[in-house]
Amino acid sequence: MNSPFMEVVLVIVTVVLAFSAAVAISRIVKGPSILDRVIAIDVLLAIVCAGLIADMAVRKHQANLTLVIIISLIGFIGSVTVARFVIDRRTHEH
Repeated sequence: MNSPFMEVVLVIVTVVLAFSAAVAISRIVKGPSILDRVIAIDVLLAIVCAGLIADMAVRKHQANLTLVIIISLIGFIGSVTVARFVIDRRTHEH
């Protein structure tokens, strides 16, 4: 059984991550540029991973480890793809 202290830590982490996710979602909606949105999506994926990792640490399991790795890879590949697209587009404009 988890100690009451760990449950309090989990609640605090959940509140902080929820606030961070709300800020990231607002940046996704507002923009203004595609790069702002991509960075905000990457931050949101990192927040989801942090929440899953905090849950694994508090509850002492590793059930979500594969999911964390997959989410991290998706975020990385997506960010690199958009960055390459933006670089290619900027070099062709000039």
